[in-house]
Amino acid sequence: MQWPIQELESLRGENVKISHRKLKTGQHIEVKGITAAQVDVDVTFFIPSLDKVEAFNPSWSLTDAQLLCAKKGAKVQGGVGPFGLLALASKNLEEYTPVFFRIFKTSTKHIVLLCSDARSSSLEDGLYKPSFAGFVDADLADKKLSLRSLIDHSVVESFGGGGKTCITSRVYPTLAVLENAHLHAFNNGSQTIIVENLNAWSMKKPLMMN
Repeated sequence: MQWPIQELESLRGENVKISHRKLKTGQHIEVKGITAAQVDVDVTFFIPSLDKVEAFNPSWSLTDAQLLCAKKGAKVQGGVGPFGLLALASKNLEEYTPVFFRIFKTSTKHIVLLCSDARSSSLEDGLYKPSFAGFVDADLADKKLSLRSLIDHSVVESFGGGGKTCITSRVYPTLAVLENAHLHAFNNGSQTIIVENLNAWSMKKPLMMN
């Protein structure tokens, strides 16, 4: 388990909350009222039904989540997922870093994939923009998944399933910087997803120590 140090919470400033908001296929909700370039966001998603979960292809590897994320990015519609956050997004979504879940199933269990995909993070050519990913050991009995992301200008650090999976991405947006950065919750799966609770805090700069 990995989780941000508790002292980070002392840097939290203005808070915005969203609760019980439906996200249908292709929808996204902007989280307004915070500094999206420097924010701590903690969200719990509720999945009303798992009936539309995609089958896990036996040719895919359970040891290479990154390859699966590259194949099944945020723009590839699935059954349950992709859904999650669009971090460091420009106004018209020319740039964004999606951090999202996608759920699969085998004959015996569900498989939860967490991706942080930098391929759409910047319009700048020649940058290293990989898709990072990991599988989350999540119990879907309550049909809920949690995601916390710490966003700090060019760093997006995300914790899935209460810290069971952690992914850190370095990105270099050209448009989504400072006050021009935006944050959205999104869903691109055929199954409607509910943002049960979302808390976002603008983050203050830490005091320098002598």
